[in-house]
Amino acid sequence: MMVIRSDDTLADIELDLIVEAIWRRYQYDFRDYSRASLRRRLEHAQAHFGLPHMSSLLDVILHDPQSLPVLIGTLTIQVSEMFRDPSYFRAIREQVIPHLATWPSVKVWVAGCANGEEFYSLAILFREAGLEERTHFYCTDISRAALAKAEAGIYEIERIAGFSRNYIEAGGLGSLSDYYTASYGVARFDPALRRRAVFADHNLASDAVFSEVQLVSSRNVLIYFDRTLQDRALGLFARSLPPGGFLGLGARETINFSAETESFAEFAPQEKIWRRTTHDALEANFAE
Repeated sequence: MMVIRSDDTLADIELDLIVEAIWRRYQYDFRDYSRASLRRRLEHAQAHFGLPHMSSLLDVILHDPQSLPVLIGTLTIQVSEMFRDPSYFRAIREQVIPHLATWPSVKVWVAGCANGEEFYSLAILFREAGLEERTHFYCTDISRAALAKAEAGIYEIERIAGFSRNYIEAGGLGSLSDYYTASYGVARFDPALRRRAVFADHNLASDAVFSEVQLVSSRNVLIYFDRTLQDRALGLFARSLPPGGFLGLGARETINFSAETESFAEFAPQEKIWRRTTHDALEANFAE
């Protein structure tokens, strides 16, 4: 007699098989991403490829490697804007940068940089603070297509008005137009802004710490992870930061109630900025 388990819906089984196939075939790990978010994005991927069932994505994943950039782009959120949440960038400008300026050199990790809007926002802040020549940026994302867009620094001209409003609200010292040239319906940001930037593929779900940095800015990334993966990512951030280093998260994100709560102290809580305490608790408790 056939027995059908009642605790697994067909959609759950399909989702499990798909994320396992992506991991085993390409080593992109979505297994601890929010299931509700993953399901919505897989439905978009199903529609994009014109497939009758979500499980039909398995054939695409296993037998059409050329489809991977499209699939990764669907599974990750790449939409942002420059100086998004201007008060966050004003806090970086007015409260964080004066501390960073006391270091002889500064490294900034933009984790989940998407198409680069956050990186260019920070690069402009550091230029206006006079720290450009002694700051290095590490811009990482799981999507290589997004990284290519970030490195190009080209955005649709109709987006610039919104970027400019945010820049002024964030305490910009000039005009955003000082940093780009416009032609043929696009704005190209000054290539010198990325002269000291590295754009690299890095997966918070599976990769390790790669450098010590003084500021980690990872905004609106953790909200797509489940608690286990949030803890892992926060552990990576904590291990990357020396005592006194800074962590900035998105408006809906927090380290409270996470495994890394004791690794950070509130710095600008309204803007979701924390400061690294000591390594002691982290070294004792963090498991890669």
